[in-house]
Amino acid sequence: MSSNELGEHFRILTFGESHGPAMGVVIDGVVPGMSLSIEDIQVELDRRRPGTSPFVTSRQELDRAEILSGIFNGVTTGAPICIVVRNHDARPADYDALADIVRPGHGVGWLHRYGVRDWRGGGRTSGRETVGRVAAGAVAKAFLASKGVVVQARVQQVANIKAGAPNWDLVESDPIRCGDLEASNRMQAAILAAKSDGDSLGGIVEVFAYGVPAGLGDPVFCKLDAELAKALVSIGAVKGVEFGDGFLVATKTGSENNDRPTPKGFASNHCGGILGGISTGQTLIMRLAVKPTPTIGQDQETVDLKGNPVTLHSGGRHDPCICPRLVPVAEAMVALVLADAWMRRDTSLNS
Repeated sequence: MSSNELGEHFRILTFGESHGPAMGVVIDGVVPGMSLSIEDIQVELDRRRPGTSPFVTSRQELDRAEILSGIFNGVTTGAPICIVVRNHDARPADYDALADIVRPGHGVGWLHRYGVRDWRGGGRTSGRETVGRVAAGAVAKAFLASKGVVVQARVQQVANIKAGAPNWDLVESDPIRCGDLEASNRMQAAILAAKSDGDSLGGIVEVFAYGVPAGLGDPVFCKLDAELAKALVSIGAVKGVEFGDGFLVATKTGSENNDRPTPKGFASNHCGGILGGISTGQTLIMRLAVKPTPTIGQDQETVDLKGNPVTLHSGGRHDPCICPRLVPVAEAMVALVLADAWMRRDTSLNS
């Protein structure tokens, strides 16, 4: 398996560069006969599309999905599904001046690893690579929906502004995708202030998976939380993942932290729906620490590829806060892992 692939039974391979001709994904292992339309995929792509508000990048991309194979007359055929999304507002020439400059916070390690570097907006390390993930996630969501599983995410925090419990009826109409309108208003003001200063903000995205049955996951190296953590940290802006109470468990005693079984189910869900690497039947709860966008509008001191000090005069188009557009990406990654775990379990039970 290459580093551009994810999954064992529900498999995806993403392709394309941020300022190349197109982005896309090939999905293999999808069961035949599953109801799926281009609209199911497009609605998810529209959720991560740039240029939709002052709180995200101004890059204008329609992100229209083209299905090249694997779906016929509204159902999956069992053949690999190939989805392509053309880049229409790519501006590779905008990055020519950065060809020999190390941009702070960006993946300079690519040059050391491969000996070449695509400086056009980050190439494969750009957030635009997530187009393929979201398209594949739409397919995984359709599979999970047929099993009664729903994956939803929201922005829980921007900078030091924390939201209360999510109101899912409000999340998608909220430009921050917070679901707490009072907190969202403060988040919006903070993002616009950072943007005005030529800066950016980080935050926390929270993901819930409802309806996940007990029994998904495989110890020891394919634990469900291990697979989810790997998938979520593979999102370029994510620097940490926690499940359930996460790092708060370090402050508790065993008697406080244990999710006690009762005749009616568990008395609590501190574990976030996973114990011993296997789902418990409770709601899965995950939180992602999202870094501030490294491309900012301020001048930054850095070096060129020879180590000489230079001043980077930044400009271009970037998200002042990645969190709102990361919500559908996080949902996609959780859906992909759950679909793969579901198929792995079914395969082992039927073998």
